Amino acid sequence: MKEMRRQDRAISEKEALDLLTKAEYAVLSTVDENGDPYGVPLNFCVINDCIYFHCASEGQKIDNILRNRSVSFCVVGNTEVLPGKFSTKFASVIVSGAAEEVFTLDKQLALEGLLKKYSAEFLDKGKKYIVAAEGNTRVFKITIKELTGKARK
Repeated sequence: MKEMRRQDRAISEKEALDLLTKAEYAVLSTVDENGDPYGVPLNFCVINDCIYFHCASEGQKIDNILRNRSVSFCVVGNTEVLPGKFSTKFASVIVSGAAEEVFTLDKQLALEGLLKKYSAEFLDKGKKYIVAAEGNTRVFKITIKELTGKARK
């Protein structure tokens, strides 16, 4: 990753990880077989400084990851449009890393992590849902290679 142009807006790694963990959704960017970029919004969770997401059993993002594990992952939060200043308050995090499919215990850990993040009040029902959807769900982990965050406060 190139060095951040606006160093005056850089946030600490701790602040960036906090925003990453709390963000509701992200955009995962991959590259297709022709070298064209492909970005897709998705839900995710962070466990042990790795990013996990689930998806259907097939699709373009899976094809792209299987061909090239390098990905970019972006979240934006704390936004507020400042019309009179022709600007926006924001905080963002960009991650570069390598994605790989996970199985068995890692898969279960990730799915339960997603439940805790998005449906904490329905854990028992969610665990049953995980069992029922087992064969139709794939889980991927992004190992963070580089993480940068910035904000306009």
